[in-house]
Amino acid sequence: MRRADAGSRRRSVCNGAPRRATSGSGVRSAIIAGMPSPHADAAPTYPLDPILDFMRLLWSIEHGLQRISKRMESELGITGPQRLVLRVVGRFPGLSATELAHIVRLHPSTITGILQRLAARGLIERARDPADARRVRLRLKPKAVGHVRSARGTVESAVVAALDHVGAGNVRVARKVLTEIAKRIEAL
Repeated sequence: MRRADAGSRRRSVCNGAPRRATSGSGVRSAIIAGMPSPHADAAPTYPLDPILDFMRLLWSIEHGLQRISKRMESELGITGPQRLVLRVVGRFPGLSATELAHIVRLHPSTITGILQRLAARGLIERARDPADARRVRLRLKPKAVGHVRSARGTVESAVVAALDHVGAGNVRVARKVLTEIAKRIEAL
């Protein structure tokens, strides 16, 4: 590409996506106009269409969740998903594993593995439901209390700070978008 072509291409980029008409309901146009790139310096060099730019952001978040979870395990002795499970069980003692999987939106087999690791470490109690012996009810053990307190350096501390920063209106919109994406991914 000639230097003049590259310069004109950079000027035609808005927030990481080319300024061009798009088909559909106008959502892509709205994304192009209003979605700043999280890495604005990279956007002019490697312009992405709005869908790829959004997917890049999702993968960046997923990678960050994994990275912080590993760090939490080494520093706090518990992963991000394990902490989430403990916090939910602490909030709703007596949940079944199926109910827990539904609340945290993880596959039941993933929940089973998390619960086995937490039980082996003495953080969670799995007791048979007296009304239905096939069902197990979950409760925190006293040893888990330290793991469910607010802590800096956790995934949730980053989420709390971000949600506080963007405001309630933006949180509602983001939740709506992420819920729709999650629903469509689950349907695949």
